[in-house]
Amino acid sequence: QVQLVESGGGLVQPGGSLRLSCAASGNIFSIYVMGWYRQAPGKQRELVAHATSGGSTNYADSVKGRFTISRDNAKGTVYLQMNSLKPEDTGVYYCHAVYGTNSAWGQGTQVTVSS
Repeated sequence: QVQLVESGGGLVQPGGSLRLSCAASGNIFSIYVMGWYRQAPGKQRELVAHATSGGSTNYADSVKGRFTISRDNAKGTVYLQMNSLKPEDTGVYYCHAVYGTNSAWGQGTQVTVSS
């Protein structure tokens, strides 16, 4: 089993930055993919970015060039550095991990971009 805990959300003005963190516990060395999804009010949950244990990364087109995902496999942590934030980045951000044929979700952290 893998458990995930996020931190780092908050309120930020447009153009600002935030860094989200996610710490995994349990069988962290079985995790293949770790990443971030977000869900805006009234919208479906969408992929923001993910990183494999081999170092490959993938980003949603809407965040390319602004967000950077990084991962520490040994510690079971994943980070999302978010720069040049826009109001449309507002939502609940969820950490996600895939291990074997299973997946795990964090409880979510709110990110609000507003002046």
